[in-house]
Amino acid sequence: MFKNRLENACVKRTVAAVVPAYNEAETICEVVGVLQGVADIDEIIVVNDGSTDETANKAAEMGVRIINLYPNRGKGGAMKAGVQATAAEIILFIDADLVGLSEEHCRKLLEPVLREQADMTVGLFSGGRTTTTLAQKVAPFLSGQRAVRREIIECVPELEESRYGVEVAISRYASTNSFRVEKITLHDVSQVMKEEKQGFMTGAKNRFLMYWEIIKVLKPTKR
Repeated sequence: MFKNRLENACVKRTVAAVVPAYNEAETICEVVGVLQGVADIDEIIVVNDGSTDETANKAAEMGVRIINLYPNRGKGGAMKAGVQATAAEIILFIDADLVGLSEEHCRKLLEPVLREQADMTVGLFSGGRTTTTLAQKVAPFLSGQRAVRREIIECVPELEESRYGVEVAISRYASTNSFRVEKITLHDVSQVMKEEKQGFMTGAKNRFLMYWEIIKVLKPTKR
């Protein structure tokens, strides 16, 4: 009996990295390159969510699988499309605009779920840019860096419709169902701000829209 338990604990579970991307041509290759160096990842899927830049072409040059969505479905829709495109048992979600991501960060996100010590991990920035680190300290449930068991993400209500509120929807579902969630510190990792990528006015407008989508998900469901 002990031998069987030990063998079950050592069973290799398949892992897919899903990278939702919208106009992230400047950073997508660096992020994908890091994921390609992680031995535990069996498949990398970049979901090109209606980009108008070279995101899809640059990702394709890296030799990974590309899913093109037109028109744009929002982050929740992109994440759902990525999950539906793979049969992997564990999904690693990584944002396409990260700076400072390493293979070690990805391994730390995956390890507790692979070892069945957690149902989901959430990566929190530390020591990178002050703005992104502070934002995650205030609202850690907004982090897009997660490893999660497939059966959990498949059951999150209205995943596709949540758009930028998708992380809130996932966090709320995990809390409601008492899943084991472990926070992982991602040292020296940050993100490129929308205002930097899109210009101040457009970036600020899209940031407002992002917060509005998050607020809509945060509203209690009427019964």
